[in-house]
Amino acid sequence: MKHDAKIFVAGHQGLVGSAIARRLKKEGYENIITRTRGELDLTRQEKVEDFFAEEKPEFVFLAAAKVGGILANNTYRADFIYANLVIETNIIHASYLNGVEKLLFLGSSCIYPKLCAQPMREEYLLSGFLEPTNEPYAIAKIAGIKMCESYNRQYGTRYICVMPTNLYGPKDNFDLETSHVLPALIRKFHEAKARGDRQVVVWGTGRPKREFLHVDDLADASLFLINNYDGDQIVNVGVGQDITIGELAERVARVVGFDGRIAYDPAQPDGTPRKLLDVSKLDALGWKAKIPLDEGISQTYQWYLANGAKTG
Repeated sequence: MKHDAKIFVAGHQGLVGSAIARRLKKEGYENIITRTRGELDLTRQEKVEDFFAEEKPEFVFLAAAKVGGILANNTYRADFIYANLVIETNIIHASYLNGVEKLLFLGSSCIYPKLCAQPMREEYLLSGFLEPTNEPYAIAKIAGIKMCESYNRQYGTRYICVMPTNLYGPKDNFDLETSHVLPALIRKFHEAKARGDRQVVVWGTGRPKREFLHVDDLADASLFLINNYDGDQIVNVGVGQDITIGELAERVARVVGFDGRIAYDPAQPDGTPRKLLDVSKLDALGWKAKIPLDEGISQTYQWYLANGAKTG
């Protein structure tokens, strides 16, 4: 990808898209096209196709998506399947119609089967039942992956799909009803500390294991892959190590400075028991994650404090 290439980052205001845009600028890519949701509604096919016909991007990073944690995915099931299906369909098809040279599509580790063998290899996708609370989102994302694969096979396009593990970092969502676990814990512990609470209750048993990747590492991997990978098979992006939710809670509490008790509510869902990616394929290509978890949590907490943290 030449440094003067015209690049469209779809979803540039979100967690992933903003990190990709930052990384591109840092590496000297200046011809970056972005549109806010108000400027371009990605769920409107005609608007998307008009935009592509007018702008003619050469490369596309498809980071636009409707995302959330267990509560949001399970509550707004129709919203998640509709929004993700229509956004990816519109952008992938418009990319084909307008001769986009290469597209990178973002999947997610949560779309692997619920009881998937660990660590999860790329070929395990669609090998078992999905996590019920996450099924509509997962089906939409799998459809996007299969759409890229099908366009490559039928039309000779160069659309690649990456499967990031659980992400966190600047511009994360800290809304307790719709956020993922790490930003939710940051907010919970921060507000408890501000109020002087002596206990924080964490959903579930604390036993499920999760892998966490800083979003700046994902952005670095995405740029690496768009420049170095042309295969049809999905590529896992992670750190290759996981921790329990209980261990994560203790780390977040330590970073935030909350020294009270951590309790667990087993009446709430745990979700998938374990989600660890096999990253040997990406390792073999020559890329590894760089940001340690404790350092990443600290950076994310500092961003939260500087960007409207709630004080109880």
